[in-house]
Amino acid sequence: MDMKVLAKEITEGRRITREDDLSVFLTCDLKELCEGADKIREHFIGETVDLCSIINGRSGRCPEDCKYCAQSAHNHTDCEVYDFLPEEKILEACRMNEREGVHRFSIVTAGRALTGEEFEKAIHAYETMHRECRINLCASMGFLSSEQLHRLHEAGVTSYHHNIETSRRNFPNICTTHTYDQKIETLKKVKEEGMCACSGGIIGMGETWEDRLDMAVSLAELGIDSIPINALMPIKGTPLENEPRLTEDEILRTIAFFRYINPEANIRLAAGRALLSNDGELAFQSGASASITGNMLTTAACATIRSDKEMLKSLGRDAVPDY
Repeated sequence: MDMKVLAKEITEGRRITREDDLSVFLTCDLKELCEGADKIREHFIGETVDLCSIINGRSGRCPEDCKYCAQSAHNHTDCEVYDFLPEEKILEACRMNEREGVHRFSIVTAGRALTGEEFEKAIHAYETMHRECRINLCASMGFLSSEQLHRLHEAGVTSYHHNIETSRRNFPNICTTHTYDQKIETLKKVKEEGMCACSGGIIGMGETWEDRLDMAVSLAELGIDSIPINALMPIKGTPLENEPRLTEDEILRTIAFFRYINPEANIRLAAGRALLSNDGELAFQSGASASITGNMLTTAACATIRSDKEMLKSLGRDAVPDY
C-alpha cells in the first residue's frame, strides 16, 4: 500500500481499526511512513506543539510490581523516597514552568492511588495554582475514583494521565498487582468527567511489534486525547535492566503508525528522547505533536525547555501557549 495515499484517506475521514491489515505499518518504507504521518499531523494538529512538564509529588515505596519502574517497592533501585511535597515547592515549579512558556503542568505521584490527607494536600495545591497561575493543570495519581476525579476537575485540573503501558496480551508480563481492565475503567471515568484523557505506554519492554500496534488501536478505541510514547531506558535494579535499547528507526516507526491510527490525538514524546537525534527532531517530522519537557525543579529544566523551543522553532513549529 502507498502510505501517502493512506495518509490522504485518513485526512479525508478514514479510520484504522482492528479489522484492517495492520502489518502494512511494519513492512512499508519507513521514510514514506513518516512523511505520511507528518501530513496527517499537519492536517489535524497544525504547527502547534503542546509542551507539558511534571513534578514528582510523592516518590518511592510503590506497592505495585511494574517491572520497568524505579519507584516500585518490589524492585531494588536507588530512587528517592519522600512523602507528598510541600505546596510551596510545587508552586515554585509551576511558576517556573509558566515563566518558561510550558503549556501544562502536572503533579505525578507514586503509588496505587493518592488518598486521604495527601490527596487533600494535592487538591489544595491545585486550587492555589489555578487561582494564581494561568498554565493548564494536569494530574497523574493512579487509580482514582469518579468522586476524586470530579474534585480534581473542580480544583482546576483539566487533564488526567493514566498509561495503559502496553497491549492487553502483554500487560501481565509487565505487572501483576493490577490489571489492564482496571486501567481501562479509570480512563473511562476520566472521559465521563469531561477531562482530557492522557494515556500511552512504554515500548522496548520485550513486547512484539503486534503488541505496539494493539496498544495504538486500543487507545484509538478509547478516544484518548494525548498519547505519551515512552522508549524504555532500562534502570538497574529492575527486572528489565538488561533489555536492549531501541534504535531511532524503531521509535520513529512506532510514532508514525500511532499517528495513522490516532490521527487527531497529540502524540507526545516522553521518556527515551535521549535515544533520538537532536532530542527528537526527526520524531516531530514523523507524526509527533507534543512532548514532555524540563527536568523537574532544577536549573537544568529551564535550559531544556529553552532548547526544546529553539529546536521546534527551527522546524517552523509553534510552541507558544495561548496564555
